Amino acid sequence: MKLERLISITYMLLNHEVVSASELSCKYGVSQRTIYRDIEAICAAGIPIVSYQGANGGYGIMKEYKMDKSLLNSDDIASLITLLNSTTTVFDDERAHDTIQRLKTVQTDNNRAPSLTMDLGSWRSYTTHLRTLHSAINARQLVRFHYMNAKDERQDRVVEPVSLLLKYDSWYLYGYCRSRDDYRVFKLTRMSELTALPELFERHHNIHTEDIFTGGGESHEYTEHAVIHFAAGTLAKVLDEFYMDEKQFNEDGTLTLTIVKRIDTDWLIEKMLSFGEDAVVLEPPVLRQRIRDKIGKMMNRYEEV
Repeated sequence: MKLERLISITYMLLNHEVVSASELSCKYGVSQRTIYRDIEAICAAGIPIVSYQGANGGYGIMKEYKMDKSLLNSDDIASLITLLNSTTTVFDDERAHDTIQRLKTVQTDNNRAPSLTMDLGSWRSYTTHLRTLHSAINARQLVRFHYMNAKDERQDRVVEPVSLLLKYDSWYLYGYCRSRDDYRVFKLTRMSELTALPELFERHHNIHTEDIFTGGGESHEYTEHAVIHFAAGTLAKVLDEFYMDEKQFNEDGTLTLTIVKRIDTDWLIEKMLSFGEDAVVLEPPVLRQRIRDKIGKMMNRYEEV
């Protein structure tokens, strides 16, 4: 009962500027002496309560700790709560949990069903790596790990971690690689034996996240235009993989896809091969040849079958 009262008092103080001890005493049916002890307990929990003297005095929560309700509407708050809830499933960030509770105190419609739900649970297999890196970034700790690059070379890397990025369906670490003396992007699925080192780094990293994937890291070949024909029965998969690209739905149930953006050639070849005989690259000729070469190498492995 006491815990419920403490929580209720906290919410009441969050939603009012000043509340007197006598008001709290009457509301909860306890003595003012009990209210004084409750206030001390709330303060001990880390919530900054201010005591106001005078005829209109009482208790309130420090203004810097409270959120101005006029800054966000109910939709803004609901979206923030959804986003924070999704990230806490991966990072278990105590500050995020605290922020969620504070946002809920200014949410006017707590009973409305959320219009947006995000589930980051599919990355639970990377949770240990993500939490280790997230903690190292905040503490400015060096990290060490083995990394498998695009040439299948397994290398030891020591990195000053700067930022974690979620791009498409993959997590990446952006950091300053001391082994290469430059900034690099590392894919988490290629990391092993990740360790946060006790050594701290002092270098200030001024980054623009939109530029991270345009420089540094491994060199890639890119395709800027491609036309691909997909057989009937593959359209749902095509829509999943190429949602933003131009599509022509043909009368025979097939689909013609036109890509007019910069895309990693190796990634595109892998995707085309995953469709098997149901995907045919029409343009450009160089991409068709690359796929023919790849298929030829695959066939050579099965010559004796």
